[in-house]
Amino acid sequence: MKQIRLQKFIADCGITSRRKAEVLIEEGRVEVNGKIIREMGVKVTSKDMVQVDGKLLDRDATDHLYLLLNKPRCVMTTVSDPEGRTTVIDLCKGINNHTRIYPVGRLDYLSEGLLMITNDGDFANMIMHPSYEVTKVYEVKVFGAVGEALLRKLRDGVKSKGEFLKPESVRIIKQLPTKTWLEFRLVEGKNREIRRICEECGVTIDKLRRVAIGNLSLDGIKPGDFTMVSKTEILRRIGIDKKGKKVSNEEYVSKKKSVNKSRRQKFKHSGLAADSEEYKIYKKENYSETMKGMKERNQALSTNQLS
Repeated sequence: MKQIRLQKFIADCGITSRRKAEVLIEEGRVEVNGKIIREMGVKVTSKDMVQVDGKLLDRDATDHLYLLLNKPRCVMTTVSDPEGRTTVIDLCKGINNHTRIYPVGRLDYLSEGLLMITNDGDFANMIMHPSYEVTKVYEVKVFGAVGEALLRKLRDGVKSKGEFLKPESVRIIKQLPTKTWLEFRLVEGKNREIRRICEECGVTIDKLRRVAIGNLSLDGIKPGDFTMVSKTEILRRIGIDKKGKKVSNEEYVSKKKSVNKSRRQKFKHSGLAADSEEYKIYKKENYSETMKGMKERNQALSTNQLS
């Protein structure tokens, strides 16, 4: 009878990813045949009785689900939130009541866009692993105008907290009078990578949304909605075969063209540079206070006009 590692067995049962299953084991929350297991390397078969937090697992009874969700802004990328905020699982109506699903990777609270959700722990572990080099595409609106020198700085990468962060590419896809839309392409996808790059370059982000993972995109999925897809289709569109081997570099091709220099010159004098100190009031840590002040000023102006 085939033996598999305990953390893989837990992942196959749809409880969590293999990496998080290892944490459950270390915390003493896993039992095999009535005995608490804390060490790695234990192997089990389908005849072994495996429990997590007292719940008996059945590997053969799990139907794997794969969802693509368009996460709205101000939604938590977690299974639950102690503060009672809406989570991505709350948006999966009709599914989250029947099986335990969880997000693959993260989008922070203020970010939006494409997010995979599944109950297939092995699949989640594979997609998150940097060795597969799955390209992720983001559209980022920043305050101010991005000139050639700043664009080169964003492309060349930065040092942040001991890590070197360098996007695969950065281009300008839309120029507004006082803001700029950029397209970032990432391969490694380190924690808060785009936000950290922009912070090091003195650039303040207004909006950040992920539009594609490999050749999977947001197309046809409204904010807050999701669509179900097959594992075969997901693997095909990110260039990985069923055995987990990278077979092609599938990438999303945007219909948005790069904004050329002459087009950007028209807006040169209509706004400040994106790395201007004046935009720091819109940074995440200052945003709430800034918006509150602006609202109070607008209310005061309205009151004065009426009087």
